[in-house]
Amino acid sequence: MPTVMIGGVMKQYAKGTTFEAIAKEYQAKYNGTIALVNLNGKMKELSKKLEKDGALRFITTAESSGHNAYTRTALMMMVKAVNNILHSSGKEVHLRIEFAMGNAFFCTVHGGIRVTPDFAGKVEQEMRSMSEKSIPIIKKTYPSDDARELFRRQGMNDKEKLFHFRRGSTINVYNLEGFYDYFYGYMLPTTGYVTKFAVQEYHGGLILNLPPQDNPTELEPFVEQKSLFEQLMLSTEWGALMGISTVGDLNKSICSGGLNDMILVQEALQERRIGDIAEMIYNRKNVKFILVAGPSSSGKTTFSHRLSVQLRSFGIRPHIISMDDYFLNRENTPIDIDGNYNFDVLEALDLDLFNADMSDLLEGETIEMPTFDFKAGKKVYKGRFLKLESKDVLIIEGIHGLNPKATAELPDENKFKIYISAMTSLNIDEHNWIPSRDVRLLRRLVRDARTRGNTAQITLNGWRKVVDAEDEFILPYQDSADAVFNSLLIYELAVIKQFAEPLLFNVSQNEPEFYEAKRLLKFLEYFVGVDTASVPNNSLCREFVGGGCFGL
Repeated sequence: MPTVMIGGVMKQYAKGTTFEAIAKEYQAKYNGTIALVNLNGKMKELSKKLEKDGALRFITTAESSGHNAYTRTALMMMVKAVNNILHSSGKEVHLRIEFAMGNAFFCTVHGGIRVTPDFAGKVEQEMRSMSEKSIPIIKKTYPSDDARELFRRQGMNDKEKLFHFRRGSTINVYNLEGFYDYFYGYMLPTTGYVTKFAVQEYHGGLILNLPPQDNPTELEPFVEQKSLFEQLMLSTEWGALMGISTVGDLNKSICSGGLNDMILVQEALQERRIGDIAEMIYNRKNVKFILVAGPSSSGKTTFSHRLSVQLRSFGIRPHIISMDDYFLNRENTPIDIDGNYNFDVLEALDLDLFNADMSDLLEGETIEMPTFDFKAGKKVYKGRFLKLESKDVLIIEGIHGLNPKATAELPDENKFKIYISAMTSLNIDEHNWIPSRDVRLLRRLVRDARTRGNTAQITLNGWRKVVDAEDEFILPYQDSADAVFNSLLIYELAVIKQFAEPLLFNVSQNEPEFYEAKRLLKFLEYFVGVDTASVPNNSLCREFVGGGCFGL
């Protein structure tokens, strides 16, 4: 009988006992639902069986891996529910998961079906029926050719195209009552685990609302984020314009010689959007403070430089400054619960000085701008004087730019707020979305290795703290922006792949970050890699891979 250590206690189980059965014994001790297990450092689905001794740890829906397993399972149930409802109609229909907005997913139904509130209600009712029946989700490994034929028979041409470019000889396929699908990542063992969800009609599509990771047992109301939705829809339309909606489409375009045209069109579309934002600022006339905020690795610096170029074409003279130059001196910096300096909180900034300087500039006074010396841990003055003339504006970068407390003493009519992030509208296939945070994490891995000499292990280790800060200090204010900008380029991950893979392969198996590195490596396998030769030197991608014209 295999012996496992759970929470420091040794226990024996019969060989072949499912991890689901073991998890049920301990579920009452956990707030979140146990979704996966970690045996001897390797993650496993609950449907797997115990075959050998080891240290066992439960992974709940309050953790990223467990939460993602819950999400994937809910999405498969939604796809299946739509198929069940429309199967009798005889129409060729399919559900496409377009993108995520926080804890909600926007999906569209294709095949001549009009999505109404009544239809959304039927989808939710069908999903609840599946949840109550607790239907097993069976995983089976197929030879690649057999799996592609299976998807072809189900009309899943996106998956057939995706796996045409994948080197693996086998594919894991999930079966839910005769409906076969592929999902990137682990799944829950039955539909009975998915109990918290809601479906509603939204802009002609469906919203699937799920619980957040930090409160996985409670379903929070869907909150509309109009500006974010509009920008994601715009990016989706850009992809459709180029015939690229999935990674399979991207790979096909690259392999058929369409890379250069794709890059030129994508860069042109992005430049046009920057020009549109510059025109919005020009038409406001009284704007003096352009506040650019967004989560880590969103491309704020390159965006600010490119916006500056566009503003100059309107006769506006911009000056770029960073809110980081207004950090408090190190001895006054707040400390977090681990005893480390906390540079993410608003209180880490010298807001009195910042607002006083900005107010003086607004009044036409000349001030000496500070520069924060990170090595010395204090502000220094290097004779950098500034005065705002009638056609001058400030572009102010900083994670707190959209927080009204940061600029409380400045008149609202003189502010223009821009939220920037890497928002993915490109999906792996029609049922597998690409989390925006994965894109930004890969960007940060590559940039920090190049500019700071950080290993992938260092970046992965600190990522959770970065994400927590974003959730608390940036995302709550994103919908207050006057303009939203999506910095992600549709071809970008094919470029970043070449830089990220060697870094991730260097994470050793005995490091806690090994599984996350392995997950990202598996994700990058979907992409056909390309070099940077065709990437323009003013591209946002250059901020991360290097070779840009802005000295980044």
